[in-house]
Amino acid sequence: MSSHCTQEHPIATEPPLNCDLLVIGSGAGGLSSAVTAAQRGLKVIVIEKEARFGGTTAWSGGWMWIPRNPLALAAGISEHEEDALNYLRLELGEHFEESRARTYLAQAPHMVEFFQRHTALRFIDGNAIPDFHGNNPHAVLGGRSVCAAPFDGRRLGQRVHTLKPPLQETTLWGMGIASGQELRHFLNSRRSLASFWYVSKRLLQHARDVLLHNRSLRLVNGNALVAALAASAFELDVDIRTSHAAVGLLRSSGRISGATVHTSNGPVVIHASQGVVLACGGFPHDAARKAQMLAHAREGHSHHSAAGWGNTGDGLRLGESVGGWVRSDLKDAAALAPVSLVPRADGSTGHFPHLIERAKPGLIAVRSDGKRFVNEADSYHDFMRGLLAATPEGETVQAWLLCDREFFNRFGLGAAKPWPMPKTHWLRSGYLVQADTWDALALACGIDQTQLKDTVSRYNAMALQGQDTEFAKGETAYNRVQGEVRPGLPNPCMAPLIRGPFYAVRVVAGSLGTFAGLSTDEHARVLDQDGEHIPGLYAVGNDMSSLMAGCYPSGGITLGPAMTFGFIAARHASEAVPV
Repeated sequence: MSSHCTQEHPIATEPPLNCDLLVIGSGAGGLSSAVTAAQRGLKVIVIEKEARFGGTTAWSGGWMWIPRNPLALAAGISEHEEDALNYLRLELGEHFEESRARTYLAQAPHMVEFFQRHTALRFIDGNAIPDFHGNNPHAVLGGRSVCAAPFDGRRLGQRVHTLKPPLQETTLWGMGIASGQELRHFLNSRRSLASFWYVSKRLLQHARDVLLHNRSLRLVNGNALVAALAASAFELDVDIRTSHAAVGLLRSSGRISGATVHTSNGPVVIHASQGVVLACGGFPHDAARKAQMLAHAREGHSHHSAAGWGNTGDGLRLGESVGGWVRSDLKDAAALAPVSLVPRADGSTGHFPHLIERAKPGLIAVRSDGKRFVNEADSYHDFMRGLLAATPEGETVQAWLLCDREFFNRFGLGAAKPWPMPKTHWLRSGYLVQADTWDALALACGIDQTQLKDTVSRYNAMALQGQDTEFAKGETAYNRVQGEVRPGLPNPCMAPLIRGPFYAVRVVAGSLGTFAGLSTDEHARVLDQDGEHIPGLYAVGNDMSSLMAGCYPSGGITLGPAMTFGFIAARHASEAVPV
């Protein structure tokens, strides 16, 4: 006999829907589950509470950390599973979970092979991308990363307009720019004829797409990942329903068997014979949970995540309502990143994640005391950990990224694009601060003037020598690959800041998403406080407590596990159904 779980739900006014597997959330984890289950013959419904599908994945870089992936093997990069396992073991320390880690490393390459063989998703390799922490003896210089290849949005037909577009501030006039070679073309378009022609063709293609379709159709990064998964889902008759918010889970004969869902037409019940997958994106915009989990945001509002606004902890609350529990023993509860607050024309505020420019030569970061506090070229997570450690208790967590004219014209700063893009709007809004002298810039930003000049003087001397004696900037492979080689400068991450005007952008505490989620086993089944699985309930993506236990050992450690455990959950749910 079917019954609601122990909480009040609105009475359904629409006829009930039936499926084998219900997926709540439409990011990489949810769509991975949906496509895998549908390919194995299950009838799948995906619900998404926002008006467009894609979740935070659609705003992401689209990279996945997949050791021993097929693209690396095809390039002759081979390693034993124990090598990657030992890297994680050393990185995670006491938080390392042998069972889930082994499952992940064994199944992730099969996930890539499955999607390459059976779906529209294609991958490009990250064979030259090092692990974050090169001082770990088990780190490698490449071969552990893949990314979604660019995708033609026309394959989605009219449904492309229901795909969440990339984050506005990271685009050029709404056009996503792929990381790697494409980004280098854009940065070199004033230096190289080949890059100029490449960029010109991309801009013309984008203009044509906007004119004919009101959006770009050459999709890249996380937008390409979602689009390819969604196209595959639609081709397998997966029913993706937007503006559908799950408000409660159903239980039947001791199993989770569906959900009550709020829609614009009223409540509806969806029955799912094989279970429910929670893939709602964690809690980056749940003020109450942030106040509980994040020591630097005890009031819940001083943490500014760049994750999708719809990620408000729904999946965690649904899991808790039926006996699941959210782990609080992780090293960090969120995937930390410096974020700048971008004023928008409509009065809202965008959250720009600073992922790329910090390692380029000619930038430093200081707090209000005018002192550097971290290796700016380290990962976004490590940068934020350094800022949090340097900020006295009770003081606002903030810093300023500073550069000179040469750096700004070459790379831009945050959401402010490089020359020849205009910067007047950014200056008028106060997002970008410009001054002719360091004294004037310090005064405008509220930075200690004397200490800032001393910091810049010391840094410039170190840059000319090529050695950061304070924070070892540029000494790891990850630092160097993020930098840029310049003639006459021995360190690709360092250049003196000499020619004004000088520029500043303020960054605050933020994240790319959250790590703390529901406790799960190696099959992605949600566990109760006694360690017993809750039949019929799975959690993937950021609703699943991170395999990395709040550590950030390499790029792609969110989407890699999201895709893989989505793949694992769907196969487990389909075992009772003839294939």
